[in-house]
This record gives sequence, structure tokens and C-alpha cells, in this order.
Amino acid sequence: MSTEPTTAHRYAVYFAPAPGTLGWLAGSHWLGRCAAQLQPLPQLDIAGVTKDDLHRLTAAPRRYGWHGTLKAPFVLAPGVDWATLHQAVQAIASGLQPFTLPPMQVERLDDFLALVPMASAAAQAPIHQAAAACVTQLQPLAAALPPAELARRRAGGLTPRQDELLQRWGYPFVLEEFRFHMSLTGPLSLVHADAQALVHDAAEQFFADLPPLKFNSLALFAEPTPGADFVLLDHLEMGA
Repeated sequence: MSTEPTTAHRYAVYFAPAPGTLGWLAGSHWLGRCAAQLQPLPQLDIAGVTKDDLHRLTAAPRRYGWHGTLKAPFVLAPGVDWATLHQAVQAIASGLQPFTLPPMQVERLDDFLALVPMASAAAQAPIHQAAAACVTQLQPLAAALPPAELARRRAGGLTPRQDELLQRWGYPFVLEEFRFHMSLTGPLSLVHADAQALVHDAAEQFFADLPPLKFNSLALFAEPTPGADFVLLDHLEMGA
């Protein structure tokens, strides 16, 4: 699946199930797009929720593809090319050991729904290790955030520590502020309260039988041009 693209607008490193697996297909169908095949997918029929409402509700995560963020989208620093990034992600993956994610459950986080692991802090330790490695080791390859992006992030309201992390690592929700999740919706406020409850219930039922997800690779995604849908470029095996 590895390709040799021209430099994209932004890159990101995610956890993503392997394309073709039930874990990938379930999430991609929920969102309505496959970021590997680059095609729309039919979404779930939810009684009492219009197709337009579900499509609108899932628009934000659909653009990014089915994933859990490890290193949030970033622009490459001047002089850094795709090959350098690919090699760096491969090196990080090689230094991490594969594991299986704890069982996942649907939760409301702030104003959106996400799949999150049901686990103790000890069980989540390898997730945080992988995310911290991606954040800290790839940051030297990332361009500094422009003032407009800093202002946009700060407008959402950050704690002093989150602001410090934003300036140092390009994203405020990293290291001790990190919480692994796989987004299922954008803002729930896009639809009325009855639809929010129906979508929440449908998500719980839809993902109830999701098999254990194997965290055995780092997924490299790209945003080809500003505002474009993110594309899965490659899966780099951990421990290889």
C-alpha cells in the first residue's frame, strides 16, 4: 500500500485498523467513507434519524478517516520531504511492540461521540507510549504553527499547560493531556436532542460486537491539499 506521493499539505500519524478488517470496515461504514479506497460508503439506517442528519453529524470525522490520533496533522518543516517522514515513522514503529487494544465502548466526550478503551491506566500504558513517541520524535520534522493556527486553537479555551504543550509540540492534547479515542461524530449540537440520543444508542449497538483491535502498526495519513479528505498512505509495522 505504500506510495511515493508528492509532498502533501499536511500529514498525520494515526492508529487505524488494517483495511479490509472488520475493525476498519465497521468504522469506515459508520463514517461513510473509506480513506484507503477513497470512496464513499453507505451509512447505517437509524430509525428516527434522517440520512442527512447522520451525514452532517459525521462530516468532521469522515474527512479525517477512521482513526485514533497519535500525532495530530502537521505541515512538514522546510527541507523535510516525504521520504524523511516515512523513514522516521518506520523507525518509531520498529521501536514499539504490538499489542491488542482493550475492549472499546461508545462515550460522549464534550460534544461528540467516540470509541474509547475500557481499561485501567496500566492497560492504556502502551497506547500512551506509542502516542508520546510519535509526538516527541516527529516534532523536529514539523513546521512551526503559524500565528493564525495558534489563535484558532487558543480560541477554544486552553489551560496554561495545554497552551504550553501547543507551543512545544504543535497540539494541546498530548502527553499527560492525551486521551485516546476514535471519533464517531462531530458536534452533537448539529442535530436535535432526540436525534443525539438515537445516534448514541445506535452507535452502542453497532460497535457492541466489534472484535478486539490489534494495535500492530502506525498509520500514515495525508491531507493532499488544504481542506481535502485525508488519505491513508501506509501502515508501518510495529516491532519490525
